[in-house]
Amino acid sequence: MARIGVAGLQHETNTFAASRARFRNFVEADAWPGLLCGEEMLPALRGVNLPASGMIAAAQAAGHQVVPLSWASANPCGHVTDDAFEALWWIFERQLRAAGPLDALLLELHGAMVTESQFSGDEGWLARVREVVGPELPIVVVLDFHANITPRMTELADLILVYRTYPHVDMAECGERAVSLLPALLAGRRYAHAFRQLPYLIPMPWQSTLAEPMASLMREAEALSDRVSYASLAAGFPLADVPDSAPSVLVYAETQAAADAGAAQLYDALQRARGQFAGRLWQANEAVAYAMEQVGTQPVILADTQDNPGGGGDSDTADLIHALLAADAQGACLGLLCDPQAAAAAHAAGVGAVLDIAIGATSSAGGAAPGPWQVEQLGNGQFTGTGPFYAGCHMDLGPMARLRRNGVTVLVSSRKQQAADQAMFRHLGVEPARQAILVLKSSVHFRADFAELAQEILVVAASGSNVADLHQLQYRHCQRPAAG
Repeated sequence: MARIGVAGLQHETNTFAASRARFRNFVEADAWPGLLCGEEMLPALRGVNLPASGMIAAAQAAGHQVVPLSWASANPCGHVTDDAFEALWWIFERQLRAAGPLDALLLELHGAMVTESQFSGDEGWLARVREVVGPELPIVVVLDFHANITPRMTELADLILVYRTYPHVDMAECGERAVSLLPALLAGRRYAHAFRQLPYLIPMPWQSTLAEPMASLMREAEALSDRVSYASLAAGFPLADVPDSAPSVLVYAETQAAADAGAAQLYDALQRARGQFAGRLWQANEAVAYAMEQVGTQPVILADTQDNPGGGGDSDTADLIHALLAADAQGACLGLLCDPQAAAAAHAAGVGAVLDIAIGATSSAGGAAPGPWQVEQLGNGQFTGTGPFYAGCHMDLGPMARLRRNGVTVLVSSRKQQAADQAMFRHLGVEPARQAILVLKSSVHFRADFAELAQEILVVAASGSNVADLHQLQYRHCQRPAAG
């Protein structure tokens, strides 16, 4: 039996977004738990689709003693403040030093965290961890599929694993895989590794492992993992303007030659696929007009990708609400619009009331969407995720409301969270499959729970900081061009 420390810190940083990730954002719950310390991690993470959950379950099943340290996450946005980073480090370091001797450390990180003073907060975190535990303790890290892995990260950790799916339905499973590779490290052996970064960026909407070319590339990485110790392919997070923003491949093997050969194979496959990472981006008005023409027995889904809170958007733009109202769309439902003031007004007025207020941010192309809005249902924002991505997550999105004007329904939350689980809609009495048009503030994760409902899916480029066409951005630190 080994004593295994487990900890997590997650943030995906969109450096083009104006908002900041402050300490309070890591403390409060949203789709995932708020800041957790020590033993409180165990019940809070049990059964949730997160790497640390899989790590804990697999380590306990293997007979190891799990030593929970700390876990925190904040929704994607702009830079993590230095104050937040230091506060989170203080908490984690205190737990780590108090834990006593460990045989290994399992870390759940994101890989695309940027702080006010660090291009890679994840690299900075790993460097501090290594300084505390010394050079011998095995450190195994699980990273997000969108990680911007740096060369130094591969030297600081003994093993890095990356999710295999986008939508990320295998986060807990990836944590379990990390534990399965521990025996060699606990026995004192070390894996050889090879790391390669690609010379281009992949736009977020075209990174999905459910579609080509990424589906075939991931199958190749999985097949390679049968011949080496582990092969990872990270698509990278292109909205982080940092020097190491890039897709990458990382292969571990028993020998350096095998690791090098595996990395070269994946690198070459990604190079050949470079021109295939592309697709159509619809404008709001044309997408709504097309969707209305296609109305049938299944919903047409409009993915409001640029306001996706899972990529740093604020989930509050009203462009598609304007387009739906202007077109007199019937049976349309949009979720989730983050507007705590509108949610509070709805709760104060009660079901059946009519609110003469505008909803959404004035930063939208057409400004906030004017009323009147009828309050049809209220919710406390507390429910459990049922879809493959948010499975088991005990969400707390604050006061929520279902508002309606003419044929358009808008689901309002007080905390931003991308619309990637049907439970978000059912919490407010909406059955997604029965809608004519579904507008989802999400880029790809929604496909895990909504794709099977859809007659057709359109990716829409409306207002928002989760920019889909990377050619529109002015990079200062990343010198790689966009694919496609």
